[in-house]
Amino acid sequence: MNPNVLAEKSFDFAVRIVKLHKYLKKEFDKYILSKQIVRSGTAIGALIMESEYGSSKKDFTAKLAISLKEANETRYWLRLLHKTDYLQMKMFNSLNNDCIELIKMLTASIKTSKSR
Repeated sequence: MNPNVLAEKSFDFAVRIVKLHKYLKKEFDKYILSKQIVRSGTAIGALIMESEYGSSKKDFTAKLAISLKEANETRYWLRLLHKTDYLQMKMFNSLNNDCIELIKMLTASIKTSKSR
């Protein structure tokens, strides 16, 4: 059985986001911003997992579309945290690149699902 690459990448990303949340709370006492990014950043993978047992093809695609929206929101929070000096360039680039990769994978998965 082949592992679901998208599910694995989104899970690994969620782990990094949870660690970022802990870092922001500890270093900057930024609960509001860290709460926002942990919510959207962990929702990506949760929705991907939920899509695997969608009740229909339409439900499957809808869950992936919501996951894509959460990934886009997460990218917003990453950019904001970077521009307001809470994330250094190296950490931002790493997380942002992973987020962009998830966005590309989700976009491709949605297009494939809709074309079938």
